Amino acid sequence: MLVLEGLLPFIAPGRWREMVQTLGNTNDRTIRMIGLGSMLTGAFMLYLINRG
Repeated sequence: MLVLEGLLPFIAPGRWREMVQTLGNTNDRTIRMIGLGSMLTGAFMLYLINRG
């Protein structure tokens, strides 16, 4: 997971900085929904991997 999270700051640090600043200005409800979506996507992917 850390490898994937480190790709964007390594490849495009300027874009990463813009995204972090935008995230800082985003309201809590939106951030929670993004987090929920990420968790559900990750859980579904694990389900698909372990299903077979």
